[in-house]
Amino acid sequence: MTTWIHVPGKLISGHGVASGQGGDPRFPGGTIRMQRPAFKALGLDLSRYFPGTLNISIHPQQYSIQQAKYTFKQVKWADHAPPEDFSFFDCWLMLESAQRIPGLIYYPHPETKPEHFQDGATLEVITEFIDGLSYGMGMGIELDQSQIRVWLL
Repeated sequence: MTTWIHVPGKLISGHGVASGQGGDPRFPGGTIRMQRPAFKALGLDLSRYFPGTLNISIHPQQYSIQQAKYTFKQVKWADHAPPEDFSFFDCWLMLESAQRIPGLIYYPHPETKPEHFQDGATLEVITEFIDGLSYGMGMGIELDQSQIRVWLL
């Protein structure tokens, strides 16, 4: 049974690596665009989503992983990067305009990720392109408590 919890959040700036906006020449077009074929081959088609992530801070809360919807181990997605483990979790973004937009929490496992780490209060969300977003704006995120737990720091 799915039990959703609504968590307030704020859109914050990320490293710019997932979308390619950070300009890292190792990841032309961004890591998400580079990883899509590997995920598709494993059964997760991300083509309907924007090839980048929204970084949402849920501070002063943080989260812990319970049971991912998808987990992929030892994904080799770039010649110059070691294989990584990834998990994905269901979520809904709730915008101030009352829009409810489906997405996935994108979670590269820190123990296999070589760089660009997030803190325990930041969720990376893959979703469709959303016009009019700006850093600092508030938005809610709904999480399936069987997949991710949230608590106050």
